Amino acid sequence: MRVDVEELLQEIVNVLVVIVEAGGAAVIIIGAVWAFLRFLWAGLTHRNAGSFVPVRLTLGRFLALGLEFQLAADILKTAVAPSWEEIGQLAAIAAIRTALNYFLGKEIAEERRQVDEEKERSSDGAAESSSGSTSGDSSAESTGGTTSSTRTGRTG
Repeated sequence: MRVDVEELLQEIVNVLVVIVEAGGAAVIIIGAVWAFLRFLWAGLTHRNAGSFVPVRLTLGRFLALGLEFQLAADILKTAVAPSWEEIGQLAAIAAIRTALNYFLGKEIAEERRQVDEEKERSSDGAAESSSGSTSGDSSAESTGGTTSSTRTGRTG
């Protein structure tokens, strides 16, 4: 009787693993297609490097979510009576995927920071030009002694 319940549970978990893996793959595929379409649109309409940053952020978010689904599927695989070999494989896979997610998250945060800085610079520039500032020195003082034209964002 015990073996039958364990086999049934294993079969149910196997079906769930396939569903979760398919969900993760679908998230990654949808994100890649969406980002590709946004890439094409940005390339055709804006033609500047800054317009691609939101595309990278979007793709990064989809990849991070897809990796989370894949990790969940790996955890499910070892949910019913795992062997030590399966636990070791899960640990290695989890470490790799967690590291990928961590660095992807850092990249997304850095890109988001750059987008926010760029928006702030452009809104400051628009405010200065609409107020009719009379001196270039005041803008240099407000940016810590450097004008916005000498400050450049990181490439990457």
